[in-house]
Amino acid sequence: METSVFDSLLSPPVLFFFLGMIATWIKSGLELPDQISKFLSVYLLMAIGFHGGMELSHSGLTSEVGTVMLMTVIAAALVPIWSFFLLRLKLDVYNSAAIAATYGSISAVTFVTAVSVLQSLEIEYSGYMVAAMALMESPAIIVGVLLARYYAHPNEDSTVKASMDWKSLLKEALGSGPVVLLAGSLVIGLATGDKGWESVKPVLGDPFKGVLALFLLDMGVNAAKHLSKLPESSFFLCGFAILAALVHAGLGIGTGFVLDVGKGDALLLAVLFGSASYIAVPAAAKLALPQANPGIYVPMSLGITFPFNVVVGIPIYLSMINFLWP
Repeated sequence: METSVFDSLLSPPVLFFFLGMIATWIKSGLELPDQISKFLSVYLLMAIGFHGGMELSHSGLTSEVGTVMLMTVIAAALVPIWSFFLLRLKLDVYNSAAIAATYGSISAVTFVTAVSVLQSLEIEYSGYMVAAMALMESPAIIVGVLLARYYAHPNEDSTVKASMDWKSLLKEALGSGPVVLLAGSLVIGLATGDKGWESVKPVLGDPFKGVLALFLLDMGVNAAKHLSKLPESSFFLCGFAILAALVHAGLGIGTGFVLDVGKGDALLLAVLFGSASYIAVPAAAKLALPQANPGIYVPMSLGITFPFNVVVGIPIYLSMINFLWP
């Protein structure tokens, strides 16, 4: 079906995201307790993972599935490299590496929002894209740390080595809560199939959009708060945060076009390639790149790239896909 760029903008979850940002800007004091916010995160990751596993049980692990997942992993490893060298024009090694890793990794909430848009527009997508999302979390983190280690000033090299615990880093990248929950839910959905999904659908299926709307309300509040924390004279950082989303999403759409995936999968590739992490990478960067300033890379991903993708990016990517796909 043909879709309008305004369809995704007028969906309740996106409108609640706007409401959260406006509520913060007018200093209304609106915010959700941390425990409720964490519960909503767990719910959304579990729901999308389980449903993806159920869909994957239909398609199976084919060569097409393997090719798409391989391309996503390669992209997650390559994006930090060219991002790093571009950022080095203005920033030091450590902040460049942390931001590069942030933009090589993914935002699960952006992915979930795109899934909600596809469901609203009745556009089909493949369950294996959830597995691709889980695989894209870690490569960017590892590449970002390697870049920092290799390009650090010789006099600071010993400091970098001393601050790096590779066992802890890999544990943080591969064994973090969001990755474990996504992968585990995917496996459970794959193992139980339709029967398992029917048993949990009243909890994980029917309330999904309502929970997403509540979560995006909270994300709107947080995004507006972080946007105000960007350093002064940050025109370059703001430009990179938006340009990276557009360029990388275009790369995702191009990858989907070459691999001849469906429209829904192409949109999910766009948001996977074009989103930026504000959970997994900051947690890992705090451990592996303590010299980097989280007051730069967290506001960039959460305050600029995330709202840009949710409000502007997804409609743009849909328009491009409608133009390219028959």
